[in-house]
Amino acid sequence: MKKIVLAYSGGLDTSVAVAWLRERFDAEIVTLTVDAGGGSLRPGVQARAISAGASRAYVVDARERFVSDFVWPHLQAGALYQGAYPLATALARPLIAQLLVEVANREGADAVAHGCTGKGNDQVRFDVAVHALDPSLEVVAPMRIGMGLSREAEIDYAIEKFVTVVKHLRKTAVRT
Repeated sequence: MKKIVLAYSGGLDTSVAVAWLRERFDAEIVTLTVDAGGGSLRPGVQARAISAGASRAYVVDARERFVSDFVWPHLQAGALYQGAYPLATALARPLIAQLLVEVANREGADAVAHGCTGKGNDQVRFDVAVHALDPSLEVVAPMRIGMGLSREAEIDYAIEKFVTVVKHLRKTAVRT
């Protein structure tokens, strides 16, 4: 692989994934952070991605697209998880996958990556959506293929690789 577009939240896992993917695949890493309106967009996320080793960092305001193309049709259909909960998180994954494919095609990337842990439906949503939209793209899930580090090991790796997200985390990390 020459270039990978990583779905990037700006937290510890995906910040470490930037450095880990670069090292593991000897690939250029481009990040994509999507603001779907949940309030989780971290300040300085673009700079953090670059400091972690990304060559480019996209931040996309997808709030309007999320509501008009995903949330509104599901509300109209009355779709609720277990008959009680809106599907906002589950609905955001196909949108993020769609944007990953768009950025990957724009960047001429060979693969996309996500930080799903290898359990649960999020990984399936990403993998299936990406393959449906562009079967030529490889989907890399670092947590499934060996990056599965403990939080302490991730912090140590980030310090070793000079990933700046750790400055604030080291103070709160608990060593056992």
